[in-house]
Amino acid sequence: MRSDDQTAIENVVRTFFAAFTSGGPEVKRRLDALREAFVPEAVIVRTCGMEPAIYGVDEFIAPRETLLTSGTLVDFKEWPVDGRVEVFGDIAHWFGSYAKEGVQDGKPFTGRGMKTIQFIRTPEGWRISAAAWDDERPGLTIEDH
Repeated sequence: MRSDDQTAIENVVRTFFAAFTSGGPEVKRRLDALREAFVPEAVIVRTCGMEPAIYGVDEFIAPRETLLTSGTLVDFKEWPVDGRVEVFGDIAHWFGSYAKEGVQDGKPFTGRGMKTIQFIRTPEGWRISAAAWDDERPGLTIEDH
């Protein structure tokens, strides 16, 4: 049986992934919902076998909004595949795999990776305090279960 906290956190995870869908008039609404899902001081990190890129909330969202609305990335979506929530008091995290697909500059692509999302309980509810991700690449793959 899921706790109310787990359900609330899973809803925030859905909001996070739903934001990364290209096109349509709903992009801005989904990205605004994503912005509200973070605490203002949250840290977001991309690794992916490169020098880690560390973003604040607006630094993270702004270029993705351009990419999702510019028309160079179409039919894009990202979704959680498998993950787990752990809660202790007023802290929690989601760790899981995700997949993505789309067409960028006319070329179809797919990908998979792992994300970790940390949460804190605030007076407004559960909010993301940090997130980080790493994608599959030669030598690093997600074992299929």
